[in-house]
Amino acid sequence: MANDYDIVVIGGGPAGYAGAIRAAQLGKSVLCVEKDKLGGVCLNWGCIPTKALLSNAHLVEMVKRHGAQFGFHGQGEWNFGEMIGRSRGVAGQLNKGIEGLFRKYKVKSKFGAAQVVGPNKVKVGDEVVTAGAIVIATGARPRPFPGVEFDGERIITSKEAMSLEKQPKSMLIIGAGAIGLEFGYFYNAIGTKVIVVEMQEHVLPIEDEEVSIALKKSLTAKGLEIHTGSKTSKLEKTRTGVKAEIETPQGKKTIEADVALVAIGVTGNVEGLFAPGVKVEIDRGHIKVDRENGFVTNVPSIFAVGDVIGPPWLAHVAHHEAVYCVERIAGHSKHNVDYNIIPGCTYTEPGVASVGLTEKAARAAGHEIRVGKFPFAFSGRALAAGESDGFVKLIFGKKYGELLGAHIIGAAATEMISELVMAMRLEATEEEIMHAMHPHPTFSESVMEAAGQGLGESVHI
Repeated sequence: MANDYDIVVIGGGPAGYAGAIRAAQLGKSVLCVEKDKLGGVCLNWGCIPTKALLSNAHLVEMVKRHGAQFGFHGQGEWNFGEMIGRSRGVAGQLNKGIEGLFRKYKVKSKFGAAQVVGPNKVKVGDEVVTAGAIVIATGARPRPFPGVEFDGERIITSKEAMSLEKQPKSMLIIGAGAIGLEFGYFYNAIGTKVIVVEMQEHVLPIEDEEVSIALKKSLTAKGLEIHTGSKTSKLEKTRTGVKAEIETPQGKKTIEADVALVAIGVTGNVEGLFAPGVKVEIDRGHIKVDRENGFVTNVPSIFAVGDVIGPPWLAHVAHHEAVYCVERIAGHSKHNVDYNIIPGCTYTEPGVASVGLTEKAARAAGHEIRVGKFPFAFSGRALAAGESDGFVKLIFGKKYGELLGAHIIGAAATEMISELVMAMRLEATEEEIMHAMHPHPTFSESVMEAAGQGLGESVHI
């Protein structure tokens, strides 16, 4: 008997909806099952609404810190509830956009909790549907602080942090990765006292150390209290908020705040996903797949993509994994994700973006390198915008000039990184980047200048 669908996708986030649409474009009958809202965490509670809040924070900061430089001497008024409302409105608009795309490409959708009850069977509520292939894209959720569960009011996740009813006077953030620092930047900019605790020696521990040091310096100057190399040994709720005991290089400290945002990582959404008879292999909270052969699990008809299969937990990675997965299923192509060329972005101000190896990793891998660096303090466009913090740092192989890594901290960092992703993808060399004419005045010409500086040929430094 024929299956009800060619492909059933479980999860409607950046991986799920992209995979469902691409499968439909390839002529497959597709059902996408989502338990909450189309767009998943990224669109509804993550990537998109947080950027709306961060845009608000940047506007507040520009007026408060730099208004006089631009000739503004008034007194701005900011309404926390309206900021949150605008963020939710942006998410809602994009959610409706996905519904429209599903109609356009004839992707069927169901809402409810799905369970895989057989190699080709998915149960949604009381209904069981069959499919030639099942693609799991259920994403991940925040890990709680050991021994302390989230309560959504005082011990919160990023979801609650973007929908609080009133602005807290103080906030403790445990974890100085992208999520922790983005919320730290937002709340500090609008007047909340923010304390960040990070166990590693640097904020954004996976980034180039020089970038991490520069970002900590910038955020500290803006008022954030940041403790790196520090362990949170105890976290508890109090009558009025939260209290934490931390061990810092300077000694033990007690921190009290209205709320605590825990941002120490995520774990895959796999609970209850598989019936007892479906033996899909799960390793440390994530579904195990063969990334080189279409993201198939140990059950040949079941595939998994996105955050549920583990790091890197990035929406753009999930998107590409899903598209390549369904293209394999459809027999259309055998593309693979190049995990060596994955951009990472942090949307603080200044922002941080990178791709490829850090300087430390490049040296550890045995590369002889040349580093080109150009500060935005020498960029006419950055000075005109009042955004001269940061730099572009490019790492090249010394012998052949190949681009091994790119690291940017600055106002336009997250937009500029795409050029360097493309450069790595096309194997551009140091000289080719330097001789690619960049328009003036732009933030992006700092890429050209950084390449030139590495060769001793930049004329503006």
